[in-house]
Amino acid sequence: MKLASIDNQTRDGQLVVVNKELTKAVKVPQIAATMQAAIDNWSATESQLQEVYAQLNANKLESAFDFSTAKVMAPIPRAYHWADGSAYVTHVELVRKARNAQLPESFWTDPLMYMGASDAFIGANDAIEIETEDWGIDFESEVAVITDDVPAGVSPQEALTHIKLVTIINDVSLRNLIPNELSKQFGFYQSKPWTTFAPVVVTLDELKEEWDNGKLHLPLYSTLNGQLIGSPNAGVDMTFDFGQLVAHAAKTRSLMAGTVIGSGTVANQGSPNGSSCLAEVRCLEVIKDGKASTPFMSFGDRIEIEMKDKNGHSIFGKINQVVTKYQK
Repeated sequence: MKLASIDNQTRDGQLVVVNKELTKAVKVPQIAATMQAAIDNWSATESQLQEVYAQLNANKLESAFDFSTAKVMAPIPRAYHWADGSAYVTHVELVRKARNAQLPESFWTDPLMYMGASDAFIGANDAIEIETEDWGIDFESEVAVITDDVPAGVSPQEALTHIKLVTIINDVSLRNLIPNELSKQFGFYQSKPWTTFAPVVVTLDELKEEWDNGKLHLPLYSTLNGQLIGSPNAGVDMTFDFGQLVAHAAKTRSLMAGTVIGSGTVANQGSPNGSSCLAEVRCLEVIKDGKASTPFMSFGDRIEIEMKDKNGHSIFGKINQVVTKYQK
């Protein structure tokens, strides 16, 4: 099943069911008005939404409309909780290697995670609005999951049963602001602007065998100004699966329905197309040439992020954004 939220002039948008081809959609106010309402009552709404999905794919709903004409918001435009992990430790290791820093052994056994701003996620076609290019604008292509209510102290295996929806995101970073923030040893804040979501989220059954043991085994494509930056397989080199990430987030407190957990930047070690951000590309250049030659993003740059199934069909729709100057 595929779900999205479209703009209806409210903060949380209108929940819609989208067909497999991402061409048609239908509103479902009789089931749930918003994505949060649906996930709050998932045990009751899932089967009803699945029935609508089946009818929509069979072209049996006269109320269906052209999905491409709708203004998509983030599937969950705001959430109670958003935490991003760093499941691809090979990425962290590379970044540290580029600055001659040692990777602590604990990074391989205990996930890194930070809590981000969940008061407003943005849609797949919304601009990346930044005040100045001097801040080092970078994209980060990731996989993310949405959970139902998760009890505190849940095991990684049990945590997998609480994952209900999957999507891809662009977790934008302002690289030149990060060092000063991290030096305070209190985490990211200013260096993490709004996070972008793909047009739709999907249920696990939609992913078939590509979802296995908490990992999504498909390439994630990142294309900047028409040039492929990377297409790493999200199921490869993922040190911590989503069960482990959810369990880590829920170690000392329960998670509310609608919690979003990100994978961190997808990366494959040793692959020529293994990068999902410019920071990693630059690190590889530093290691090889002694200096970085690839610039961070500029105003007018376009970043496209997409994941396709084995038949070449887009699963979540495409993130397609242009970097623009923030207007106060």
